[in-house]
Amino acid sequence: MLAAEWNDWRWQSRNRIRTLEQFERVMVLSDVERAALVQGGTPLPTGVTPYYMSLIDPLDPNQPLRKTVVPSTAEFVRTAGEADDPLGEDDHSPVPGLVHRYPDRVLLLALDFCTTYCRYCTRSRVVGHGEIVANETRLEQAFDYLRRTPQVRDVLISGGDPLALSEERLDWILGSLRGIPHIEFVRIGTKMPAVLPQRITPSLCRMLRKHHPLWMSLHFLHPDECTPEAERACARLADAGIPLGSQTVLLKGVNDDVDTMTRLVHRLLRMRVRPYYLYQCDPLSGSAHFRTSVDKGLEIIEGLRGHTSGYAVPTYVIDAPGGGGKVPLQPNYLVGRDGDDVVVRNFEGKSFRYPDPLTAGPSLGGDRRPSPARLSEAAEAATCSSG
Repeated sequence: MLAAEWNDWRWQSRNRIRTLEQFERVMVLSDVERAALVQGGTPLPTGVTPYYMSLIDPLDPNQPLRKTVVPSTAEFVRTAGEADDPLGEDDHSPVPGLVHRYPDRVLLLALDFCTTYCRYCTRSRVVGHGEIVANETRLEQAFDYLRRTPQVRDVLISGGDPLALSEERLDWILGSLRGIPHIEFVRIGTKMPAVLPQRITPSLCRMLRKHHPLWMSLHFLHPDECTPEAERACARLADAGIPLGSQTVLLKGVNDDVDTMTRLVHRLLRMRVRPYYLYQCDPLSGSAHFRTSVDKGLEIIEGLRGHTSGYAVPTYVIDAPGGGGKVPLQPNYLVGRDGDDVVVRNFEGKSFRYPDPLTAGPSLGGDRRPSPARLSEAAEAATCSSG
């Protein structure tokens, strides 16, 4: 294989590992992996880029990255509380491919294609079926809705993976959004720097920087994804002036311990990516084998808080089932109140008092700011005294 082919993101996309025969050529499948590939029939298709496959241990079915992209029969087990659309996105979709769940922001599904499919994907009911395509007719419906909805100021472009689009098509989407006066803020959600860093080309970055202010939410799961290639991709995006944040899903047997999460967030900061959200895994149909307890997530946040930089500590959230939105969760650092003090607990478990009287202090009345005339008098007095 020529290096030029390996480094061509289109070649990587065309040569994804998708079938039982392809998987068997590059790894020794476990019984549950082989059975899942033979049976098929899950809503979520299978696809792994050659680059990402090179990060996977071909002999160890318990390797964290392998668990996230190679199907297993656990996906066919549905447990209580799970749903195909756990976040109720379809109920908040005024036009095809647009989700309006929060008052001032929307989710725009640009397409349903990913170069690599995560087995815990919340949108497994949608992605990979070719039903959501980036054609002008569908997207113009979304743009028309946004033009008629002035309270929306923030658009997150996701999918599928928007960076799987051609630069020309993505440029048109971003330009169309920028042409709507009340759209102040555009974000792109992508996993490309982790699964296909070759996609982050200089020409892509030149196009993206035309559409500032533009932010990017990256999806990193594990420190093994933070390769030199991923670091170069993030550097190109950061050098193009795009702030980068990582959204990590907490997954059993993948990243559900303090050491792994600490190594991940430290690597991300070195790559100029701010750990933003740590998601509790959504109760998607067939996801029980991935979901940890909420206590495990709180344990990890407590293991980070105070033991590393605050920039390295993501916000732990549950995306409330049924469309309730993101709910932040934190360990209980507020012990309670004692008289006019609140009692707080620090990362070492020690208690401290902070003065917080229940009754307000003496009123100073009116606007506390000195008037321009008072400031002028003070300045004149100071000049006279110094003269």
